[in-house]
Amino acid sequence: MKLTIIIPTINEEKAIGKVIKEIPLETLKKNNCDTEILIIDGASTDNTQDIARAHGAKVITETRKGYGRAYKTGFKQATGDIIATADGDYTYPMKIIPDLIETLEKENLDFITTNRFKYCDKKSFRTLHIIGNHTLTIATRLLFHAKLKDSQSGMWVFRKKILKNITLTSDGMPFSEEIKIEAYRKGLKCKEIPIKYRTRIGEVKLNSFKDGIKNLLFLITKKVKAN
Repeated sequence: MKLTIIIPTINEEKAIGKVIKEIPLETLKKNNCDTEILIIDGASTDNTQDIARAHGAKVITETRKGYGRAYKTGFKQATGDIIATADGDYTYPMKIIPDLIETLEKENLDFITTNRFKYCDKKSFRTLHIIGNHTLTIATRLLFHAKLKDSQSGMWVFRKKILKNITLTSDGMPFSEEIKIEAYRKGLKCKEIPIKYRTRIGEVKLNSFKDGIKNLLFLITKKVKAN
């Protein structure tokens, strides 16, 4: 099996080395999993790219802005039959990737997403961020009947072949909720697994209120178009 790990970055020099080092490459190798690490970088102005390359990652510069845009570029470049994703700020536990892959295989799943709230570091979320996430998750469940507890999590493990069967339109932050919505809507075998989410290293780039409103409007628009 071949695994592609995709990590979108922009100015993550303080964290990206730790993120890549935490990937359990030896464990994956023992499990007969050949791994490539793709950093999709939004033209960072710090040392993110150099640090990532020094840790063995392939860096692809994507000058078009957007979280979703970065992932679309990464998906096209991925050579693995399984894709895993995470942010470059050290919030997601990369060491659990082998366990997620094992669950994917043993339970014959197509798509695994993660729930950050059950075991999260209490310092990792601001109050407004928690309120926004729960609001968006409730909206996702009501509008699309997706049984999720965290619609905004950015750590997923899935089979690359599902990308042929889902439609991903967002180039921005709504991409995270959209890929989950599509997986559930298309009847794929999905599962949500709780993880230990940590406080990010480096500057916070999200605007909780502004991005939350954009995500909510995206959900409404997608639901209207689906009818």
